[in-house]
Amino acid sequence: MSGGIEKGLGAIYIFILIGVLIAALIAAGTVPSLIYYGVDLLGPSIFLPAGLILCSVMSLATGTAWGTIGTIGVVLMGLGEALEIPLPLVAGMVVSGASFGDQMSPVSDTTNLAAMSAETDLYAHIRSMLYTTVPSYVLALVAFTAVGLKYADQSLDVQNLVVLKDALAGEFVIGVSALLPLAVLLVLSVRRVAAEPSMLASVGVAVILAVAVQGRGVVDVVNSLNTGYVSNTGLEQIDTLLTRGGVQSMMWTLSLALIALALGGLLDRAGFVRVLLRGLLARITRSATLMTTTIASGIVANMSMGEGYLSIIFGGQIFKKSYEADGLERHLLSRCLEEGATLSTSLIPWTTSGAFCMGALGMSALDYAPWAFFNYITPLMSIILAYMGFGIFRKVVSEH
Repeated sequence: MSGGIEKGLGAIYIFILIGVLIAALIAAGTVPSLIYYGVDLLGPSIFLPAGLILCSVMSLATGTAWGTIGTIGVVLMGLGEALEIPLPLVAGMVVSGASFGDQMSPVSDTTNLAAMSAETDLYAHIRSMLYTTVPSYVLALVAFTAVGLKYADQSLDVQNLVVLKDALAGEFVIGVSALLPLAVLLVLSVRRVAAEPSMLASVGVAVILAVAVQGRGVVDVVNSLNTGYVSNTGLEQIDTLLTRGGVQSMMWTLSLALIALALGGLLDRAGFVRVLLRGLLARITRSATLMTTTIASGIVANMSMGEGYLSIIFGGQIFKKSYEADGLERHLLSRCLEEGATLSTSLIPWTTSGAFCMGALGMSALDYAPWAFFNYITPLMSIILAYMGFGIFRKVVSEH
């Protein structure tokens, strides 16, 4: 059990930093500014593609699909209803955008968990996902644009948007400068700086902005890094979105990860998993088939265990040695773990994510799942490309 936990210590530190970074980005006005500028994109003719982009940016910035769905997603559902757009379609768009950010964000718990489970570098994992995620996202964007053209003549009640923006401007200084912490994080990520110092640098810039631009007290800002930022705009939707972050907000995810890592280490050391899957893995002779099996196993694990975190961790335990034996890079395993487990969890009604979406969006996952284009285009794209021989990364063996 201790050996299993030891393998995940790097991700555990990142989990803590995720909570700190989210609180800092809110206190600095980064997240509020993204919302403020984002809602201006929501014209009737481009409501669906613009909403997809807005949810994607929000989820990328905060690293949480649940936070995006439960807040800006709820706002978009209300606006969609005002436009008389079918709500399952709007919900599918929200889930697609939120899932994209949750899969790709360096501050997402599932992104870090997948990299940890496969024992690979976080940014190598994210770069690997670009090969399938970007074309899948473009296809989803095109699909939502095409479907949204049917509702181009609808009229939008802008009063909700005015109230939303006034509430944000009342508590935060909105400006382009507030996006600087995200720019720092992006630049350092592109330069392949490790996740921990990149996050700390972004937090440092955000804290300076929170004090110098937003006018918050140093003690209040530092406290929020631990307990989370508390929003007091008076608008429930905004306060729900912006009251979050902090070290303590990550304790549930951290405790679940510790338990799952310990159990995974126990199962691995005892050999239970290898015995159960020996027959199946022995029959796999192609890398594409191994990748397909990994993705399918993530979906089946979600359906049986009801929790995406557990599916990711157990997938890493089950398939790690098979990828090594086939000479495949570890970030290819982490990519397949996310394409199976992360993207399917919101589409299954009895998972924790599916249950959350049902409560937040007011409908069963079975209703919006057909419209969550991105969530099923991506794994299908990965499987098709794998059998075409594209996007399969093998370890480079030195001649010396």
